[in-house]
Amino acid sequence: MVLGVGIDIIEIKRIKKSVDRYGERFLNKIYTAIELEYSLKKKNKYQHLAARFAAKEAIYKALSSDTNEVYSWQDVEIYNEVNGLPKVKFSGSLKDYLNHGKELKISMSHSENYVTCVAILYSVNQNKK
Repeated sequence: MVLGVGIDIIEIKRIKKSVDRYGERFLNKIYTAIELEYSLKKKNKYQHLAARFAAKEAIYKALSSDTNEVYSWQDVEIYNEVNGLPKVKFSGSLKDYLNHGKELKISMSHSENYVTCVAILYSVNQNKK
């Protein structure tokens, strides 16, 4: 059963402007060390930063219908599996959130100027055989 859906779209140049204006303060507020390590080594680093920003926004929207937890940008980490599939890891106040019969799937996409992400939160039928 779907518990929440979130979607976000962002202009890549908006993230570049924030990085140019606020630098480390912006980067360290929004992104985890793993996200920065991954994104900043890429040729299109702003595209990867924007994708993670959009994912965090989409996840916030998906979770807002199911929880009143207060959490920070850093409590949501986006990483990629070996095959490139984006995954989510929670920490802080959300650390155990998905251990209660819930799963979260995300999908990110981009063009030259925009990045989008959709997040779907759903309950898992734990009585499956």
